Amino acid sequence: MTTFIRSIRLHLLLGISLVLVALTGSAQADELFSAADAKAAPHADQALLDLDGQPVSLNDLRGQVVLLDFWASWCGPCRESFPWMNTVQQRFGDQGLVIVGVNLDQDPAAARDFLTKVPADFTILLDTQAQWPEAYGLFGMPSSYLIDRQGRIRASHIGFHGNKVADYEASIEQLLAE
Repeated sequence: MTTFIRSIRLHLLLGISLVLVALTGSAQADELFSAADAKAAPHADQALLDLDGQPVSLNDLRGQVVLLDFWASWCGPCRESFPWMNTVQQRFGDQGLVIVGVNLDQDPAAARDFLTKVPADFTILLDTQAQWPEAYGLFGMPSSYLIDRQGRIRASHIGFHGNKVADYEASIEQLLAE
């Protein structure tokens, strides 16, 4: 699939999903899937480039709990989630949590501009070709996936709501304790 078509499909999907989230109000953190029911994170061996141009794959992070967060510069709730993710990375980083933000803007300059206003104290990867969203079943922005130390998706949530951070953090703490 060409980059252009993939980009259009992604924008249509995200636009529809944002309307659905707004209408239904559904943007909750799911409870953790059991390890037996969890599926392997897609594209674990495929590297994306970080802001310094270095390749990073999820396999590089195996053995740690990963909060994988898909975001874009135009996403309002993403602006709200970054301060919380910075705090969580500081709080749980020593226990094995790694937060990885995957930016979906086609132009890396848009991501860099966003980050000058809303800094990230965690790893940022660039997916300018929209290689990962479809495999993750991305349904809205931001979308987060909590991946256990064995590389399995154990929880996910769409959107960001400040009143749900206790639930998000409880899931993180549970995986860190496993």
